[in-house]
Amino acid sequence: MIQAALDGVSAPRVVERAFEAEATRARLLDAPVHLIAVGKAGPAMATALLLQPEVRIRSALAIGTHPAAAMPASLDFMPASHPFPDHRSRAAAAEALSRASRVSRDERLVLLLSGGASALMCEAAEGLTFDDKLAATRALMLAGADIHQLNALRKHLSRVKGGRLAAACPGATTTLALSDVVGDDLSVIGSGPGVPDPSTWADVAAALEARDAWGRLPPAVVARIREGVAGTAAETPKAGDAALSRADAFVVGRAADAVAAARVAATQLGYATVVLEERVTGEARRAGPEWLERALSRARARRGRVCVLSAGETIVQVTGTGIGGRNLEFALSLAEPMAGMGAAIAASVGTDGIDGASDVAGAVVDADTLHRARARGLPPPGEVLDRNDSYNFFAPLGDTIRTGRTDTNVGDIQVLLVNT
Repeated sequence: MIQAALDGVSAPRVVERAFEAEATRARLLDAPVHLIAVGKAGPAMATALLLQPEVRIRSALAIGTHPAAAMPASLDFMPASHPFPDHRSRAAAAEALSRASRVSRDERLVLLLSGGASALMCEAAEGLTFDDKLAATRALMLAGADIHQLNALRKHLSRVKGGRLAAACPGATTTLALSDVVGDDLSVIGSGPGVPDPSTWADVAAALEARDAWGRLPPAVVARIREGVAGTAAETPKAGDAALSRADAFVVGRAADAVAAARVAATQLGYATVVLEERVTGEARRAGPEWLERALSRARARRGRVCVLSAGETIVQVTGTGIGGRNLEFALSLAEPMAGMGAAIAASVGTDGIDGASDVAGAVVDADTLHRARARGLPPPGEVLDRNDSYNFFAPLGDTIRTGRTDTNVGDIQVLLVNT
């Protein structure tokens, strides 16, 4: 079921979906294209698009953590860093801005955007240092900020995000996005380099206040945010800005597509299927038991073997020094409430194949997990969660889920199988 979910949002399938929709197909074919693909799925999406002979591609750049398989020679690849940017991310941002500025008015810049783009293409706004921006982003991330809070900060401290890449392009700009954010907000995906930014300096200040992160920021960043709130520092480009008058954007892959594909697989395997429409969000260790309660409530309305599916993206406030991620912590939070439940098994996975600081996608947990952990002398789940060391709980049990890099990213998928 998990593999079916990944296949449903693979790079080739996403590009195929773009050609199936009249609006996106028209934009890919109406003018010569300069292509910039950035994100965890960027190289794979670019490779898939370059295989479409109808598209007149003048230049193509992919920015990612690793090259895709069978990348054509016509695709320029720049490696960069995730989850925290480095000098390669700066070089990628400079190259993207340079290429965007060279697109003529009768050509189109196509941005293939996916999760991870915020770190992979990164440069500080004028007047700030790269280290200032990196330190501020890291501080808010480790304070447990959600993607909306984090990206509001990133966009306002950036030279390329929040519509600024599209603003640098004389030609038309079309963003085709693989969404990894709850709600599929195009201004949030990859920090929205090709679309207007609705967030404000006030939103940035509110996020820092909510996460009690002001004291963790470099003084120069604090000063810039104060200036922004006071109206003396420029805002990001907003809707109606003339520089973005020829920019548009579309979501071509999302978590709902992955869930739909998993549902087909579950049905074929003989399960009655239930989809929880409410997206899974919040602190992972608290969201898990709440999700389980909702999932079981829906499952018990059916008879026999039931599969409950959902999607979303939780957060982790890092206070310990262990190895883990939001999916591992989500799964671990289920160990105690599922203990002794009987015929039930659950899993949570990151569709990009990498969960937090681990090298796995997530974990599986069942009614016997807690018993097996105690037999091995592992600490209780609460203690492990306090150390943020969920990987070292599941790894000795053989209960991690390892997919390897998937070349896609639509957030997280949760699955519950239960016999009612």
